[in-house]
Amino acid sequence: MKYALVTGGSRGIGRAICLKLSEMGYPVVINYASNKEAASETQRLIEEKGGTAELLPFDVSSAKNIETALNDWIAKHPDDYIAVLINNAGIRKDNLMFWMSDDEWHNVLETNLNGTFFTTRTLIKYMMNKKFGRVINIVSISGVNGMAGQTNYAAAKAGVVGMTKSLALEAAKKQVTVNAVAPGFIETDMTKDLNQDELKKIVPANRFGKAEEVAELVGFLSSEKAGYITGQVVAISGGL
Repeated sequence: MKYALVTGGSRGIGRAICLKLSEMGYPVVINYASNKEAASETQRLIEEKGGTAELLPFDVSSAKNIETALNDWIAKHPDDYIAVLINNAGIRKDNLMFWMSDDEWHNVLETNLNGTFFTTRTLIKYMMNKKFGRVINIVSISGVNGMAGQTNYAAAKAGVVGMTKSLALEAAKKQVTVNAVAPGFIETDMTKDLNQDELKKIVPANRFGKAEEVAELVGFLSSEKAGYITGQVVAISGGL
């Protein structure tokens, strides 16, 4: 059976993606780091609609934690594989570079960049062996255009963009696609501290996006219909 794994699937964009993939018929593996209550709520919402979901806690900032959790899951599912991987887990620790601490730099890169690498490296071989897979990395327009106060976050997401394009070339012959989705300002817990009234003035669409809108794009890229799309970075930013 083909499963879908969403890292950081407990809230916001991750939850919306979990719900969308479940609607598409995938059993969903919901990853979370510490907020089991929110992850369980995502599971409940899926099961209410007749879908199947399970929780898989691990910290994406820890390579050992990732590999242990995923290898345990693989051992318990000998006849199944994770065919759709959504690398969504991420953190922000914004600061101007000359005030940025070592921890603010390292923590953001370990979660957003290293976590994507180690999670994908563990699972990509199974997709390639089965000759079907979808890897979708949730990046940010910050990683494409840059943003003041986000040198750490932008560097991490730009690194994921480079990873996306390179892995797409490695995996294409095995019918595995690798793409990135770059949201702009989306209404989530991660952006609740931002001044929406001011920031929407610089967005041509004059509003923040919805998590469900990001999930619709991810759903399409996860489908068999998107098999000829790979190595791409698709912005969903209201024109920003």
